[in-house]
Amino acid sequence: MAKPPVIADLVWQHDLVFAAASGTQRITVDGDSKAGVSPVQMLVISLASCMAMDVAYILTKGRQRFRAIRSRIVAERAPDTPHRVVSAIVTFSIEGDVEPDAVERAIALSHDKYCSVWHSMREDIAFTTTYDIQR
Repeated sequence: MAKPPVIADLVWQHDLVFAAASGTQRITVDGDSKAGVSPVQMLVISLASCMAMDVAYILTKGRQRFRAIRSRIVAERAPDTPHRVVSAIVTFSIEGDVEPDAVERAIALSHDKYCSVWHSMREDIAFTTTYDIQR
């Protein structure tokens, strides 16, 4: 069954600031990253959060007992306009009694199959994931 379309409405506030709404959620978007996150920051946050949610879901389904999952993404941008994202490194930090093989499998499944944000982006972006586990 197809997912319904994602609809977002943006209303210009001033300068490069827009009020954005999607469903019941609201956020401020600012091209200067002062009043809110920039569009590229939103993209990078979306990628990291999509993968983190996948990893949490897959580990839970695999009965891996974690206390915390954190992810950090560092995305490099092209020096020339349009300054697109050209590479990204996602590092996962997981606390709990989890097996490294299970983490590697969850990350691979997210990247290769489940993360809709990643699969919506250009395929020529260099992309790396890493993780660490604290027990």
